[in-house]
Amino acid sequence: MTEPTPATKKTDSMSATWNVTSLADAAAAVMRVYGAGGTVRRLSSERDETFLFTRSDGRDFILKIANPAEDAAALEFQDGALLHLEAAAPVVPVPRLVRTKSGEQSHTLSTADGPRVMRLLTFLRGELQYRTPASEAQSRNVGRALAALGLGLEDYHGRPPAGKLMWDISHTLDLTAVVDHVAPERRAQAEAVLAEFERALPAITGLKRRQIIHNDFNPHNVLLDPSSPTTVVGIIDFGDMVHAPLINDLAVALSYHLGTENWAARTGSFLEGFHSVRALEPGEIEVLPVLTRARLAMSLIIAEWRSARFPENRDYIMRNHATAWRGLQNISDLTPAWLKKLVPNLYEV
Repeated sequence: MTEPTPATKKTDSMSATWNVTSLADAAAAVMRVYGAGGTVRRLSSERDETFLFTRSDGRDFILKIANPAEDAAALEFQDGALLHLEAAAPVVPVPRLVRTKSGEQSHTLSTADGPRVMRLLTFLRGELQYRTPASEAQSRNVGRALAALGLGLEDYHGRPPAGKLMWDISHTLDLTAVVDHVAPERRAQAEAVLAEFERALPAITGLKRRQIIHNDFNPHNVLLDPSSPTTVVGIIDFGDMVHAPLINDLAVALSYHLGTENWAARTGSFLEGFHSVRALEPGEIEVLPVLTRARLAMSLIIAEWRSARFPENRDYIMRNHATAWRGLQNISDLTPAWLKKLVPNLYEV
């Protein structure tokens, strides 16, 4: 099985270490490269250094300094998507890249650890979805937002980095090599999903609508208006984008609904919202249940495999495990016919 492209380097970008950038040095870099003065505050981040930069006029921005093991091509791919959305779908609420003084979309810093890509992005003010009260109205609007994002990316022809992304549903069967890490009480169900995915491959490979997709549309990457928590005001984190069947994006998003309370009603609302903006094709609906189960099984397998490899990070790696297992149990017999009951107009294209 292959992990994301950076992991094929000598240093894995998920575990790379580097010298911490001081707040003073970060502020000086922004002044030098962007010509903007202000204050810098460090934010938590898994694989890079992220800061809140408050410009002298009070406006906030996000400053990112990539770790030295990060694939520059991957960052360029992400930047290209943001620039494409700015031009092709300006109403889709995503961060905007701030150009450097010389008009570049990023700047490479020379550091003791090697080259590090620095980027400045506009700050989207809102509350992360997982911190807001869930409702069917919220799910419906978030579904609409995912469909609008997909339409905006439809004609983006940026080239994803070489290699396979571990979290790409298209490569579910790669996990066969590590499914034995799943605990015995869950392994049979995980193996059943892998077998079901293999049987569905002809239908999946026959899907016509393929494009660049977000591939990680979850409640940690969606921002809502705090005063109106059904209104989407931001979509963030484009680090897992891949070229794949469009329906995969919906399967990923739905997987985060299925282990929650009132999951059936919220799933129906999400589907209804998505379908109202971008109608699903019959072939996509037919494979959506197996693709959603595949995503949940991936969450189980990857979490149990990686927690065995990196026991010191077990708590972080396993943070979504229980919810994924609950979701997989909830939809073990989910069928296209059941989706039809949830959303009666689903087959109306």
